[in-house]
Amino acid sequence: MSEERAERLSAHEVAAWLRRHPKFLSQFPDLTLSLVVPREDGPAASLASYQLEVLRDKNRELNRRLAELFANAQENERLTVRTHQLALSLMRAGSAADTVLAMVASLGEDFQGDAVRIVLFDEQPGLAAPWLQVIPVRDKRMAPFKDCVTSGEPLCGRLNPDKMELLFGDDQSQAQSVALIPVTNVGLVAVGSRDGNRFFPGMGTLFLRLMGESFAAALARFPKH
Repeated sequence: MSEERAERLSAHEVAAWLRRHPKFLSQFPDLTLSLVVPREDGPAASLASYQLEVLRDKNRELNRRLAELFANAQENERLTVRTHQLALSLMRAGSAADTVLAMVASLGEDFQGDAVRIVLFDEQPGLAAPWLQVIPVRDKRMAPFKDCVTSGEPLCGRLNPDKMELLFGDDQSQAQSVALIPVTNVGLVAVGSRDGNRFFPGMGTLFLRLMGESFAAALARFPKH
């Protein structure tokens, strides 16, 4: 009677029982060699070879993730060194004008910006350049940047046309993607790239914030005129 009942067990009942007893096959290792597991992309395989294949797939995925983490760590290390060098360069500048020039040079050379633009809220004596604009923070032209300036959070990606027009004018081909850094009580720093995917929404902005804070601290050493 018990044998008849066992034969009448459904596949679902067997599966449920095995889930409750995951160590069952360790008591009967010969079953792992005789059980057959179907595969979607090929012929059936023994349970042992199937498990080995699963483990190999997991190992490949772990190696891929490890390589990705290593690459990210290397990139973060490079950014840390460059950000530190930028801070030192800014602090060595002997005037507000030299500080702004150092910021632009570093963003263009060390951070490979294809187009760097600066908007200052206050004019700095002895400083004039095609990449510079002086626009008071309450000027109506700053309206598109109000939220960015208020939040103090950098923006990354493709900016709205009104922002692009003020920052880059007719040279927007150099800024297919942009990192925009609001600098508290100072202005805006925009870094454009020809690569439309270099700066994108959702990317980390820690280093951008650190650069903006370093710029503000360096300029704060000099009195406003």
